Amino acid sequence: MYLKHFSRRKLASLALAAALTPALAFAQAQHDGSSAKPLRVVLVPADGGTEDGTKKDFQPIFNAITQATGLQFDLKVGQNYSAVVEAMCAGAADIAWYGPVTYLQAKGRGCAELLALAVRGGDSVYYSGIFARKEAGIDGIRDIKGKKLALGDPNSTSSFNVPVAMMLANGVNPARDAASINLAGSHANVLKALSEGLVDVGGASFDSYEKAVNAKAIDPNLLKVVAKSAPIPYPPLAIHPKVNDAVKAKLRDAFNNIDKLPGITKDQIRGYGGGKVDGYTARVSESDMAEAGKLFDLVTDQVKADILKKAGTR
Repeated sequence: MYLKHFSRRKLASLALAAALTPALAFAQAQHDGSSAKPLRVVLVPADGGTEDGTKKDFQPIFNAITQATGLQFDLKVGQNYSAVVEAMCAGAADIAWYGPVTYLQAKGRGCAELLALAVRGGDSVYYSGIFARKEAGIDGIRDIKGKKLALGDPNSTSSFNVPVAMMLANGVNPARDAASINLAGSHANVLKALSEGLVDVGGASFDSYEKAVNAKAIDPNLLKVVAKSAPIPYPPLAIHPKVNDAVKAKLRDAFNNIDKLPGITKDQIRGYGGGKVDGYTARVSESDMAEAGKLFDLVTDQVKADILKKAGTR
């Protein structure tokens, strides 16, 4: 079932508070990775937020880290992107997997620092795309005017911020120019809405698109690529600054060498969308991630507010 529109921010905040109340109430010191205090990992719901979705994508890599280091982890998927930021900033999580946008939000509040990025084909980048139904008559971004548009969570990098930035850069204001906007909440929901003909065009990552095709969740013969983004820094794993320094060092060493550790199979080394990756690197640059934030400069708070308002119009 799709979200036909996103509620006003106040309602979303109430839902977020309800989802986080148990975790926030008992948040204390950061955990140390022992059996008694496993490191709490919270993942943004990039592919729907189901326990057998995003969590399943990342369980193998954390199982591998446990096997190599003895550190214990408790993985959960956040109800929405904001929930993951709030969990980290309230001290209710020790590690989080973010998109670049949500990472920068948490970093700006002083509750996250980079831990590791996946490496695939020698790079730690991925791509956002604008996809359309073939019969919708959309050959370029300007053709989105007058069409039914689907986007993901407003805090998602590649299902909202980058697609919206690409539209704005090409003279298309979604709030003004789209016939309607469906804020579907996740990449998977955007792609499914497209595949089922509920919308004409939508934004999602290429990783999510490939995952949906491989899982036969969508029919690629019905869709076409309208635009592909410039490279975006791979969605990072981040760690709370107050996690013990020795634990941080052990984690960074394990991520740097995950593809070389004894007993670790290549099948365990996975990243975004559950795809196999070459490895991970903890040699990451905060300045590079900050530079990536310039990709989203066009997507101001006012732009988001206008899109939310449009999405709430029936």
